[in-house]
Amino acid sequence: MQDSFLHKGKRKMLVEYLQQKIGISDQRVLQAINQVPRHLFLESIFEDFAYEDRAFPILAKQTISHPSTVAEQTELLELKEQDKVLEIGTGCGYQTAVLVAMNAMVYTVERQKDLHDFAYKKLRELHYWPKFQSFGDGFAGLPTFAPFDKILVTCGAEILPTELLHQLKIGGKMVIPLGKTDEQILTRFTKRSEKEFEKEEFGAYKFVPMLNSRN
Repeated sequence: MQDSFLHKGKRKMLVEYLQQKIGISDQRVLQAINQVPRHLFLESIFEDFAYEDRAFPILAKQTISHPSTVAEQTELLELKEQDKVLEIGTGCGYQTAVLVAMNAMVYTVERQKDLHDFAYKKLRELHYWPKFQSFGDGFAGLPTFAPFDKILVTCGAEILPTELLHQLKIGGKMVIPLGKTDEQILTRFTKRSEKEFEKEEFGAYKFVPMLNSRN
């Protein structure tokens, strides 16, 4: 598959949809989604539908999130240039590429070996270079590289992984879907001090579950 003028036109239409129908206002988020070729992170049978607001199956019985979900989660991070970002759940690498396109320093973890290998190869093919990419347990985060300005969890956690909160800088933000497997609440935590966090909720979503260990 190539990134044709047709694909670029569909991306432009997707960005207009995200802006007008979903209410995404962060121009850097919209520019990144306009830049990253989502269809190249999917199987070829989904190519014609890649820029619709739909989730699709990927390797290891996982899914790539709706573009609107990617945009909303990313906007909630309030990213600044060169922010140090921990991403839990690399998946196929699409969200990672969006963060890299926004000039974030991305540290990303994936527990599914097939997905880790796919994303590692795909991101390098497309010249999106995360700062560090690992196969590991997302619940543990990456304490060696902490603290982080921002943390993005792309899978639903039934219980808040407090170890990740410890890896945030003071003033840092973590965006995470929290709740049971049938529905989660998209939640943002802002670290006000070592023991004080502000919690905000942004509606119900459905994500693949966040699991312990590696597979």
